Amino acid sequence: MEKIWLKRYPEGMPETIDPEHYNSLLELFDNSFKEFGQLPAYSNMGKTMTYQQVDEATKAVASYIQNTLKLGKGDKVAVMMPNLLQTPVTILGVLRAGCTVVNVNPLYTVRELEHQLNDSEAKAIFILANFAHTLEKALPTTGVKHIVVTQIGDMLGGFKKHLVNFVVKKLKKMVPDYTLPNAIPFAHAISADPGQYKVPDVTLNDLAFLQYTGGTTGVSKGAMLTHGNMVANLEQVSGCLDKVLDKGREVVITALPLYHIFALTANCLTFMKYGGHNILITNPRDMPGFVKELSKYPFTAITGVNTLFNGLLNTPGFSELDFSTLKMSLGGGMAVQRPVAERWQTVTKSKLMEGYGLTECAPLVTICPWDLDGYNGSIGLPAPSTELKVINDSGEEVPLGEPGELCVKGPQVMVGYYNRPDATAECLKDGWFATGDIAIYDEEGFFYIVDRKKDMILVSGFNVFPNEIEEVVAMHDGVLEVAAVGVPHEVSGEQVKVFVVRKDPSLTEKDIIKHCRDKLTNYKVPKLVEFRDELPKTNVGKILRRALK
Repeated sequence: MEKIWLKRYPEGMPETIDPEHYNSLLELFDNSFKEFGQLPAYSNMGKTMTYQQVDEATKAVASYIQNTLKLGKGDKVAVMMPNLLQTPVTILGVLRAGCTVVNVNPLYTVRELEHQLNDSEAKAIFILANFAHTLEKALPTTGVKHIVVTQIGDMLGGFKKHLVNFVVKKLKKMVPDYTLPNAIPFAHAISADPGQYKVPDVTLNDLAFLQYTGGTTGVSKGAMLTHGNMVANLEQVSGCLDKVLDKGREVVITALPLYHIFALTANCLTFMKYGGHNILITNPRDMPGFVKELSKYPFTAITGVNTLFNGLLNTPGFSELDFSTLKMSLGGGMAVQRPVAERWQTVTKSKLMEGYGLTECAPLVTICPWDLDGYNGSIGLPAPSTELKVINDSGEEVPLGEPGELCVKGPQVMVGYYNRPDATAECLKDGWFATGDIAIYDEEGFFYIVDRKKDMILVSGFNVFPNEIEEVVAMHDGVLEVAAVGVPHEVSGEQVKVFVVRKDPSLTEKDIIKHCRDKLTNYKVPKLVEFRDELPKTNVGKILRRALK
């Protein structure tokens, strides 16, 4: 496929990047620590760490892993925490020790945790005490030898540390009882001697992350992301955003969890490269608390998923915030809906740019160019050094404007799934990764996701894409959230059903159907409407259509 998108690149956006710009992520970290030492790096719960403090803390953790736990290059270390200061300190510490980070969703069940620890062959885990009871049950069948437990307040220092830990455990009862006799307090790791740390011999070919896919389509698999994949993707992000971001002057709101690839790359690592200040939000579901936190910082950037932006727009006090410094709002993880994007731009005077990525691509694949006037419904243009093609079921490229499966090639594409050669061979052929997403592209090279291949609804032989139905329903003023699925029907094979969370309590099924009839052809109009108080979501806020099905 000809790279027609290159003509539409904004001025100064490079066609290619140098995927070997750094020898590894460790070189990038060292550069940032030297260049931005006195600047704030991370803030959480009223405590701020400078780059210099992060340097010392991560060296201590790395030293502890190397010298006390005796773990070496390539050993897998699981990290199971929400957004706290301990989280980036641990992730960077594990990488600086030469080990591979296995990011774990803290809300995992015993079965899910057991699977991931076994599948990844993790030898150690750093975990928040609030979730240690889950680990206790999963532990006997795993190969985990070392457990480091932290409490929420551990890095707040002084009296505040003890107060927060007491309140969380004794008053709020947020730490269920657990018994892990060999567990080590995080304080031991953070107080290890940084002077004993030895820089490991890590190259671009070494594994940096085993990043597990959501597992909504069968068993969760570990995408093998090397230092090379991550360095390349960070250079690709820079290629897209260099004209927008200023070194040492950015303040980014990090509400998505750092164990998720989107926040890990787009927030933690990208803004570290730029000397930015990450504001870590531990519980973004507490929307009033989230808005209160936003009021404390002159933030310049925010990333999120559609549900997060929608939630903020519907939280009292959000529209009164000062958005004068906000220059970049980036949506990903799921489709950004037009009503949300347009309202966001009206309220914040900042464009909500949509990007598209996958765990298997570290994650950035495409992003809307910064010079767009506003939301255009696309996922943007391919990042520098990224090739895309759209194919039919026979593997042939389809013509412009025709839907087909989106395939990606570039230095950010994973090596494969850990210990799963069959699953790797199925989606990775000749360097091309088959995404499972249905896309079209236009004459300028903008790509549009029509839907997940697996979520498509088939009504009397016609393809119906849930994203389109959801976008139309979301345009109704009385709707807060919506999900569309296909349900079996004896005549048409499937029919469309929508699950709706109401903003207006008087909204009826008839109102929804009438609204859709005005905007959709008949076979796309929902035949069934179910009202819910809330929709099931992943911890990142992605609506789980399969759970509704």
